[in-house]
Order: sequence, then C-alpha cells, then structure tokens
Amino acid sequence: MDNREIILKVEKLNTTFISDRKEIKIVKDVSFQMRRGTTLAVVGESGCGKSVTMNSILRFMGKNAIVNAQNIQYNALCDGKVTEYHLEKIKEANGSQMRALRGPEISMVFQDPMSSLNPVYKVGDQVAEGLLWHNKGMKKAEARQRVLEMFQKLGIPDPKERIDCYPHQFSGGMKQRVVIAIAMICNPKLIICDEPTTALDVTIQAQIMELLKELQVKEGKSIILITHNMGLVAEMADEVCVMYMGRIVEFGSLEDLFDRTSHPYTKALLRSVPVLGLGEGRKLETIPGVTPNPADLGEGCEFADRCQECMERCHKGRIPMFEIAPGHRVRCLKFDSYPEVD
Repeated sequence: MDNREIILKVEKLNTTFISDRKEIKIVKDVSFQMRRGTTLAVVGESGCGKSVTMNSILRFMGKNAIVNAQNIQYNALCDGKVTEYHLEKIKEANGSQMRALRGPEISMVFQDPMSSLNPVYKVGDQVAEGLLWHNKGMKKAEARQRVLEMFQKLGIPDPKERIDCYPHQFSGGMKQRVVIAIAMICNPKLIICDEPTTALDVTIQAQIMELLKELQVKEGKSIILITHNMGLVAEMADEVCVMYMGRIVEFGSLEDLFDRTSHPYTKALLRSVPVLGLGEGRKLETIPGVTPNPADLGEGCEFADRCQECMERCHKGRIPMFEIAPGHRVRCLKFDSYPEVD
C-alpha cells in the first residue's frame, strides 16, 4: 500500500517495565498499520496493554520503561508529498524533534479530563499554550481568537465567558471538550483518544463521539480510539485491533470482527456485552478465570487457561499470527493452515 494511504506503521513494538530489578514485558511484538482518514479501535480488557502501546508510540513512557521497535513510522503528508518520521530512532523522548510532531501532526486526548487539566490555570490559556509554542510569532490576541473559534466548533456555550474560567467551573462533559480542544488546536492529522468517554454519562458520551466523528468526516482526521466499549467500536471504527496481555490477538475490518469473529478471546468479549431486551432473566456471560500476572506468564498462548477452545499444543512454544482473509489476522493455532504473517 502507498505511503500516502498509510499514516502510521508499527512493526515489532515491545515495551518492558523494570520493577524490583525484574523485567516485565507488557507490550509484545505489536505490529499494525493504519490507513489515513480512518478510525482504528484498539479494544480489550483493562490492563491488556492498549494505553501502554499508544504511549510507547508517542514516547510518553517513564524512566522505568524500555521501548524497542523494529519500526514506528509516521507518514506526514503535505501537498501530495510524504515525509517519513521513524519515531523509534528519535533518541530524546521530549527533544525538539518529538515535540515538533506532537501537536501539529499527532495529538492525544487523555483518559481522565479531571486530571488532564491544570486546576490553577484558565482553560483558555491551557488550550492556547500549544498553539503559541508551535507558532513562535503568533500574538496572544490571535491565539485567543483561535481558541474561541475552537470552543465554538466543539459546542462549548458562551465561549467568550468560558475561555476565562477555571476547570472546576466546568462540568465533566465540558472538561472533556476542553481536553479535545487542547488536542485539536494545532490541527493534527492523527488523534489518539484514550477512553475519551470513561468519566461521562451516556448522553454526554454520545455527544463527544458524535463530535469526534464529525471532525473526522469534515476535516479528514485519522483517529485511534482506545476503548473497552464495544458499542463505541461498532459506531466509530473502520478497523479493530483486539489486544490481550500485550499482544494483538485479532485484527481486521469492523465487519471481520463483528460478523466473522475468529479468536476465542474476541468471541468471549462480544458474548459479555449486554444487549438490551435480549433474553429476559438471562445471566450476563463473563469470561472465565482471571487475567494472569504478566510476570508469571510462560510459553504458549496467554489466553489458553481461560479459553473454551484450548488444545494441548496451545500451552507450548510461540503462537504466530495467521492471515485468514485479506486484512483479517488472528493469533490462534486453530488457523495454522493459513499463512503466517509475523
């Protein structure tokens, strides 16, 4: 596929944490690519490595993390020409080269708006900060006008008054809109949304997701949506990446994941989603067992002890990814008659 069509390509990404002098591997050989102008949903249980994967790509990891990758390639497109940035080769996580990409090219909407905003600064100043940093000659009055326009675009009422308010004067939904404004103000091409509606009620969730979808359609943004909400996935995603214990276990189009579900873990996730009006009095299905400790994992499939389709050989050796249809990949030995893709 042409680099003009691919905005992000990740190959063999591994993230290891140092804890009590032990090395615990959290992200394991993650590889995927994302088409420009689409939404990629990254799903799985809490603790499966979704956020760590994205933070590793953007180099937001702490000093106790070791990030290695064969390739993390971001393709910037300007006037039909592609500039490749190999993020794994950028030595300083907070150096000028990485900071130049964060904002104008890639931005992130963090999980909790309550902790993403500084309580002692006006929200307008917090949104304008990135704009002024990336545009050294811009006047504060011009930046303020751009922030007002962004607030109007995001549906924040009375923007001229609210721009000078502090975070505690905003509701949860309005705080999330401010966080999105911070991510959007430099007009990035790729937006990573880490559980953007976790702290919000259902009505506000719908409004925020509708807002993101509208921005994507109108402005051609690419969105990575980190979530465990399969309803949001069905509504927003073009492609879906399912993760379990730091590995991608299934990757495909939205139709592949919902209509041709193949990995036992993906099947279990979908069975555990409550469906309104289906089977009165029926108990909600759960995934048997508990998520294992990453430090205690041995060989074989990480999901084997919880899998209803487990075979003896699932506990041994490496479990490769198989391509069972064009673009539809599954990490399961049931499909070992198909070609390996990693």
